[in-house]
Amino acid sequence: MNESRSILSRGLGRTDIIALGFGTMVGWGWIMMGASWVSGAGYFGAIAAFLIGGGILLLIGLIYGELTAALPLAGGEFVFVYRAIGKKTAFLTGWIMALAYLSVAAWEGIALATAINYLLPIPRIGPLWEIAGYEVYLSWAMVGMVGAAALMVLNLIGSRTAILFQVMATMAIIAVVLILLLGGLIYGSRENIGSAFTTGRGFSYVLLMVPAMMIGFDVIPQSAEEMNLEKRDIGRMIIICIVFSIAWYCLLILGIGLAAPEEVRFSGIIPIADIAAYAFRSRLFSDIMIIGGILGILTTWNGFFLGASRLIFAMGRARLIPAVFGRSVGRNHVPVMAILAVGILCIATPLLGRNALIWLVNMSALCALFTYTMVAVSFVLLRRKEPQLERPYKLWNNAWIGAAISLIAIVYTVFYIINAVTQGEITAAYAMLIAWLMAGVFLYGLADRQRRAMSDAEVEYMVFGRFDPQRRGEPHA
Repeated sequence: MNESRSILSRGLGRTDIIALGFGTMVGWGWIMMGASWVSGAGYFGAIAAFLIGGGILLLIGLIYGELTAALPLAGGEFVFVYRAIGKKTAFLTGWIMALAYLSVAAWEGIALATAINYLLPIPRIGPLWEIAGYEVYLSWAMVGMVGAAALMVLNLIGSRTAILFQVMATMAIIAVVLILLLGGLIYGSRENIGSAFTTGRGFSYVLLMVPAMMIGFDVIPQSAEEMNLEKRDIGRMIIICIVFSIAWYCLLILGIGLAAPEEVRFSGIIPIADIAAYAFRSRLFSDIMIIGGILGILTTWNGFFLGASRLIFAMGRARLIPAVFGRSVGRNHVPVMAILAVGILCIATPLLGRNALIWLVNMSALCALFTYTMVAVSFVLLRRKEPQLERPYKLWNNAWIGAAISLIAIVYTVFYIINAVTQGEITAAYAMLIAWLMAGVFLYGLADRQRRAMSDAEVEYMVFGRFDPQRRGEPHA
């Protein structure tokens, strides 16, 4: 080989992986939208929506589990699609999933400023501009920008430091939701619940929120190369994280419904904080909920920061974007340029203002569903093309199961797009997607000379760490 292949340090154990996956799946959204789920779909309707939506993601997670155990490499979806279909489709899938991660990571800076403003009002200093009816102030934007910079530094130190923070913050988030649940059970009432079910439209609203709320289990494949586990166990960790998250969201809805009546749920800016204050008759507990929300912001932010940087690193290592993004440096093998790229984008996003939250949430869900569909299709193709591929964690042998899951993922994606278009919620998201794809085309073209200088064996070595000339349908062809 003419060039050495950059690697990442191994050191993540089971607790680290659960904290990474689960902590990434529970962010800030529940603080702002949890009450609207109960009112929109009804008490049991909201729980049913999360059970059904979570069940669909669990099926997709089974596919991720098999593919990650078989191909435990940084890049996750990018690697799976590369192996099954080819480099151009893999690049498109990886680039779109990177946007999904960046969309969530980026809006966490906006959410952080919103949360801190509730605890300690931020003075409006330095008006900058108005975007979508919201006037952006430098003082407000700086909170998110400083948070993004701090997180970037944490990841530059090394993944071990970032994961240690993830574990501690995730434990605190679990404790906060248990406090809300206990408040509902001890001080609440069944009379607070209200309607068990509302309308089909309300149910659909919550069902379509599930991918945006539970995106995050897919960061586990991104860090698979850094795990110190048996391959079979890596696949299992994905399923455990999804199951934990479904249970967590259902317990959250249970606590919301019992803790306060509907008029309280919509009485303030941050509903969960008002619900906790009402249940415990103390402002202290509203602050505890906000602190839990801030920790959720940081764990999700950290998880997607790691996921986005590893995905960009993998595409750089494969020379589908400039090679500088695919290099790791130092004793800890830190992908510095990939982390810097993610960090700079996250630092800039708070300048878009609070209304950008809606655009970024819509974009993350849309991109994630598209990528899940591509992974499901790749699963089916790899079962057919490479039956001899070692699969330490294997989904059922029946080929039709993979095809059925692929169909479910496609239907869910189409359903989401139709609803978003009908509600007029996707215009800004489409503009962001087009801009991101144009940037991807530019970087892909910029790396063309580097790719052409490499042999087929070198290309495959950079993606998979080995070259297998006996494998049919080489993806670099």
